[in-house]
Amino acid sequence: MSDPQIAGTRPFPRRLLATDTEAAARSLIGARLVRGRNPAGRVGRIVEVEAYIGEEDLASHARFGRTTRNAAMFGPPGVAYVYLVYGMYHCLNVVTEAERQAAALLVRAVEPIGGGEEMRAARVRWAGDRAVRHGKAAEERARSQIEALPEDRLASGPGLVCAAFSIDRAADGIDLCDPESDLRLELADEDDPLPVETGPRAGIDYAPDPWRSRPWRFFVPGNASISSVSLRSRRQVAL
Repeated sequence: MSDPQIAGTRPFPRRLLATDTEAAARSLIGARLVRGRNPAGRVGRIVEVEAYIGEEDLASHARFGRTTRNAAMFGPPGVAYVYLVYGMYHCLNVVTEAERQAAALLVRAVEPIGGGEEMRAARVRWAGDRAVRHGKAAEERARSQIEALPEDRLASGPGLVCAAFSIDRAADGIDLCDPESDLRLELADEDDPLPVETGPRAGIDYAPDPWRSRPWRFFVPGNASISSVSLRSRRQVAL
């Protein structure tokens, strides 16, 4: 059997995800999200995540307890929790902490470093499938907009990460630390550590304080691939 990884890379260590979620978030920033194998593989560095921690977190899906939808979130560290929002956007989460702790990191943005054209083509397919109901003109307009995007904006939001990496509910529960998996997390020897800042999570206006204001959004300041939501109450943290 051929080597499932390219030289100089290794599976993301599960032990770094089994720790508390805030520490796991800092470890995950700069890790590689990989789909497929060379030469058609898609690779990007994770540059923005959000933490959701425990059933007491009133911004988390786990606040309702374990359900069919969120069962993977209660699983072991390193598995994927994938859900659908607004009936159209899939979101990828990396489960953290011990099994049954219901903690995870939402992957909000990825910086493409390999397979950019494959990511663009996946975005075009995803958008085309949704625009087709509105006619050929809408389909062509969506294609033109995506083809004009800078490569570093192809996965600049949680729904766009899943579109660019062809992630849907079929990936829910898979082991992202498995080097044999088609969708996986890796570390690369050549990658330098990235600076990390924190701020409040985005899109959780339904949650009361203190949950709405927790600085549980972790991102690389100034990176062109982070999502466009306003970065509030930023503070530097060490890796």
